[in-house]
Amino acid sequence: MSNKVIFIIVDALNFTASKRMGYMMHLAENKKAFFCKVKAELPTLSRPLYEVLLTGTPCYENNITNNLIVRRSTEESIFDLAKKNGLKTAAAAYYWISELYNSSPFNYVKDREQKDETKNIQYGKFYFEDTYPDSHLFLDAEVLRNEHDPDFLLIHPMGVDYAGHKFGGNSKEYYESALRIDFILGMFIPTWEKLGYKIIVTADHGMHDLGLHGGIDDSERQVPLWIIGSKSNTENFRKYLPQLQVAPIVCKLLGIDPSEKMEKCIL
Repeated sequence: MSNKVIFIIVDALNFTASKRMGYMMHLAENKKAFFCKVKAELPTLSRPLYEVLLTGTPCYENNITNNLIVRRSTEESIFDLAKKNGLKTAAAAYYWISELYNSSPFNYVKDREQKDETKNIQYGKFYFEDTYPDSHLFLDAEVLRNEHDPDFLLIHPMGVDYAGHKFGGNSKEYYESALRIDFILGMFIPTWEKLGYKIIVTADHGMHDLGLHGGIDDSERQVPLWIIGSKSNTENFRKYLPQLQVAPIVCKLLGIDPSEKMEKCIL
């Protein structure tokens, strides 16, 4: 059985918006995907929660406390663990991911495209404009997948976050951006499934009606999680899944041991 994983972080997709994603909810309704609510760590900001999702460590421990902390992570990430276990890694993601796990600060010329097996993210396509189309980003990821056949591929679109900040987290535009992600996933997931990939779709944080995030409101803190292609006993999950569980779950699906700082996987 393949242990390859595609991990999708839809930036700022809150739990309410996920209910408008018909294809993804179809998979859950027909038991083709496990679906649950995740309670995001605090603060509900992007850079701190990328670190939570990819290292399984809380903010007080990793010290990525806000979006202005521009440095390499000092924690052992999923990219580190995969590379240490001889797996191939790739990411199509916002440039903050490159800064956390490859090199910091981001060099717009040298770091935009990555092909370096000595790095934690060995193959990468990193964008730096929040308006970069999600459709282009997923095609970037497919190019990486087809050319390099990674064992762990991170895909990180920003369109939902952009729409939420501009129009609010209860706006038509915000929900339309979530629907566009649903359309895109409906194009790619059937192919990925046939190729034996396990697929995880979640978010870093949600979005408040006012177009903000960073606090403790349910709209900012409650996000969805889908797991596709895993036959693990999902009845072990609680009413909601703590966000610190996501990294050890990814490690389990990859068939590698989590870091010493990660929680014990409950999957």
